[in-house]
Amino acid sequence: MSKLPIVALIGQTNAGKSSILNRMARKNIAIVAREEGTTRDNVMTTIDNSFILIDTAGLKDPTDDFEASIQDQIQDAIEAADVILVTLDSSKYFDHRDAKIAKDALRSKKPVYLVLNKCDLGESLPLTEFRALGVAPENTFYVSATTGQGIAKLKEGVLAEPIFAGHTQGRSAELMVPQKQVSATPALKVALIGRPNVGKSSLFNTLGKKQQAVVSSRQGTTRDVNRVQIKYKGREIEILDTAGLRKPGKREVGIEKFSAIRTLAAIEEADICCLLVDSTEPHSKLDQSLAGQIVEAGKGIIMVVTKSDLLENAEPTNFYGEENIKNRTAADFLLDALEKDYNFLPYAPVVLTSSETGQNATRIFELTLEIDAARHTEIKTSELNKILATAIVEHAPAGLKNTRPKPKYIVQTDTCPPWFVVHGHDLELLHWSWKRFLERKIREKYPFIGTPIKFSFKND
Repeated sequence: MSKLPIVALIGQTNAGKSSILNRMARKNIAIVAREEGTTRDNVMTTIDNSFILIDTAGLKDPTDDFEASIQDQIQDAIEAADVILVTLDSSKYFDHRDAKIAKDALRSKKPVYLVLNKCDLGESLPLTEFRALGVAPENTFYVSATTGQGIAKLKEGVLAEPIFAGHTQGRSAELMVPQKQVSATPALKVALIGRPNVGKSSLFNTLGKKQQAVVSSRQGTTRDVNRVQIKYKGREIEILDTAGLRKPGKREVGIEKFSAIRTLAAIEEADICCLLVDSTEPHSKLDQSLAGQIVEAGKGIIMVVTKSDLLENAEPTNFYGEENIKNRTAADFLLDALEKDYNFLPYAPVVLTSSETGQNATRIFELTLEIDAARHTEIKTSELNKILATAIVEHAPAGLKNTRPKPKYIVQTDTCPPWFVVHGHDLELLHWSWKRFLERKIREKYPFIGTPIKFSFKND
């Protein structure tokens, strides 16, 4: 599957970009206020699993360094985006700043749409007043983020762009029954994901056997996604080295923000993600959040512990208060800590690596092929229904006082990730713990190493 396209909302302050993002996402993600300049950062969300929509800070006069950096951020948005939405207030005549934004967007040679917001107020100027901006009339849409007027047509127009071919809408819906897909991507894509300075570029160089990425002790050296292709056991593998992600509050405006967007897009593009965890800083909420995003995207996952050579001479660290540390190494306690911190990923393999020694680089390639095979596993319907019947006998689903959910049969509808649809009656009453129990029963026979599996529940 190719990466999700990036659509950027750009424009001056108070044009309604944040409101448009919230309307498209059908939930409040961006802060909306009447005060100009509320959005100082970018806000992003995935729309119908079809594209990543980002809302940038509004353009203001560069009276200080911060405002100048906002203008840089808009330029970065133009460079990072696949489609650009230039947003204006439809009730106001455009000025030289609007003209500059539109000119810069058109100069990129990417699809540009003119979004004229606030048309519900009844004071919109005619289209002829905006033609001097240079955006084609067929790519101009009057919308109202407040009422939703024109939003569907705008989305329909954007999705008609050739770059969106092959992206399925609405796959995130729980009851969506996906159809089998055939990937046109020849190479198996593996993304290296993690915080800055965790060793992604060093591992990238080790795996690629060439000094392709800049390796530096300064955090955040990698700004874009570096790529290298290798062949292992006859299989083409493309390795993606991404910029490190810091906590949202610690990310700088401008280029680092859009490096984060490229990283999230790399997760969407990849087949398998190597989540790199620093052996000297194993407890990281951000690492756990990244793991959750990888799983939510349905990608294969390998937990890669970097700098493991530092564990050899380290004192055993009693992370969780165990009393007996006799005959246990620092590596033993680190693995225990990871097992508890990532208890939602019992199927993810853990590899200890060192860029200094090249330890276990080959093991990563082996796991990559194993996980790829697991992601393509198809289970016969008869086998699945035997597992479902056993699960019901061992642990019948609980229900309400007079109603009990009744799973009837299960089928596999997709691979990459494996997706199973359970049919029955009153399945909305199924408790999450029973769904997890069913997943464990499936994994007992089909481990799906490093592979999240998805479920939908459909009432017949």
